[in-house]
Amino acid sequence: MILGASSFAGSFSQVASELESVELYIPKMGLYSNAILRNDLLDKVIDELSTVDLYTSLHAPYFASSPTYPQDVLVDTADMDDVAFRLIRESIEIAGRLGSRAVVLHPGRINGTRERSFSSMVGNLRSLAQTAEEHGVMLGLENKEGTDQGNLCTGYAELIRAIQEVNSDNLGITFDIGHANLTCGGNMMKLREFAGSIAPYVVHVHVHDNRGIWLEHYDGDEHLAPGDGIIDYGVLNELAGYRGIYNMEVFSMEDVVKGKDTILNAIRIP
Repeated sequence: MILGASSFAGSFSQVASELESVELYIPKMGLYSNAILRNDLLDKVIDELSTVDLYTSLHAPYFASSPTYPQDVLVDTADMDDVAFRLIRESIEIAGRLGSRAVVLHPGRINGTRERSFSSMVGNLRSLAQTAEEHGVMLGLENKEGTDQGNLCTGYAELIRAIQEVNSDNLGITFDIGHANLTCGGNMMKLREFAGSIAPYVVHVHVHDNRGIWLEHYDGDEHLAPGDGIIDYGVLNELAGYRGIYNMEVFSMEDVVKGKDTILNAIRIP
């Protein structure tokens, strides 16, 4: 079991003082200018990482309607142009360079019919999985929250279908327990079923909390510290055999410390 936090929770040294891993949240690290990667800034990040003892994972660019998300690195995996492919491939290349455990990808958005969008996403993921294979990188397709009707892969059946249709050893699932809680409406029995159903495909885990209901703010996706919402983190024990990173997607080191205790108290380590 490896506990980690996203890079927006604190500095690398702060994260290293509490945890074993950091997830580099590429879209919000200021590494891009007009969709062009600043290699000088990336080199500084890599130099800083060399001073701490941390595993890494990466969160690749994705689609977001939030005004705080950099508009030059928007990526919808169901509707990708050359720039979008380059952005994701650069994340894969960085992960390969760092020996990262996983690169997190968001599923696509529904534009037109759901089936057409899903088919387009699968084709794009096949191409990206081939790039991941070339760089020795594992991709984790993340389940999104069902409180946003425009998302693909909110339920476990569609998520598993995507993994099976891509059919690559370099694509698995990033299980986001907060998103799944929103999809399940805060019902812990449904959440356990969700986790147990995807368990064979899970290669990475995102941990954060919420109230399991739609809210005007981010559709209820609050990213609270584990323990500050309604989730029973014993659900994570449904991921039988998983020994990878549990990455806390929270916004402060205070939330990291609180979440760490919650997770360690909930997970049975054999």
